[in-house]
Amino acid sequence: MWIFGRKGASGFSASSTAEEVAQDIDASGLTAIVTGASSGIGTETARVLALRGARVIMAVRNVESGKEVKENIIKEIPNAKIDVMELDLSCMSSVRKFASDYNSLALPLNILINNAGVLPYSFMLSNDNIELQFATNHLGHYLLTNLLLDNMKKTARDSQKEGRIVNVSSKGYQLAYPEGICFDKINDRTSYVNYRSYGQSKLANILHANELTRRFKEEGVQITANSLHPGVITTNILRHLGFVGGIFKWLSNYVNKSIPQGAATTCYVALHPQVKGVSGEYFADCNIAKTSEVAKDAELAKKLWDFSLDATLSNPIGRYFHLMYPTRLKRD
Repeated sequence: MWIFGRKGASGFSASSTAEEVAQDIDASGLTAIVTGASSGIGTETARVLALRGARVIMAVRNVESGKEVKENIIKEIPNAKIDVMELDLSCMSSVRKFASDYNSLALPLNILINNAGVLPYSFMLSNDNIELQFATNHLGHYLLTNLLLDNMKKTARDSQKEGRIVNVSSKGYQLAYPEGICFDKINDRTSYVNYRSYGQSKLANILHANELTRRFKEEGVQITANSLHPGVITTNILRHLGFVGGIFKWLSNYVNKSIPQGAATTCYVALHPQVKGVSGEYFADCNIAKTSEVAKDAELAKKLWDFSLDATLSNPIGRYFHLMYPTRLKRD
């Protein structure tokens, strides 16, 4: 069980709030995208970034809910620079449209927070006929990140300010299937276990950040990529569950956090000067935390990258073929 008052090396603890960790930080001049910003820790993350002066784009599936959140933030912070754009991470065409629309605005991009997630009770397919959790929690964010990378690289180069990519994972990654990522069973309904599949998608978030880090270091790009566990918070991610079941029973062994506390690690990794130059790490309670060996597996991270690249090809036949027969698809 977590001890809420115990501070780590950063000077923050599990009880720290997003406002506290971002206190005195001037984010003016920075532009951030936050996915899933219409509820829960996504909303609080967007609010605190706006409070610190960042321009925030709320990337949301439900635009009306997003607009309500925006109005509430502006009531509290009249000078907030905040916009709402539609993004359904379970639909690749929506991800492509969002990225195209954003890039056409000629806005810079300093911070990308891949926050949105789903946890359905039963097996469901996305609009692209891919298991919903893997499609939304990982593939949608993978594709979004790739489509925005040129913008982030240009922004970092022109501004000489470090870009930051933040993947909101979960300690639930430890509940993944024993194989880690079941590449040949992503769409296997018969072997589907909701909390295992959730763990698989959250493990993918960590591996994605790690592989981004490796690639950025090879390129000499001034962008970092990290993943994190926000804590156990009751948010809309549970909206598909009639009963939380095994995963919540397991997670409830830990102390639940409030939403402001749950958004703290995200805001810390996205904004705090202590994290400058830090990349490929996994954070919890605003401090670097240990992960399992599978989450550090560089070969698995590379394999996931290649698998995800093929799965997000614009050709739906190519995507389907690769998901069913991953070892047969040749790469250039």
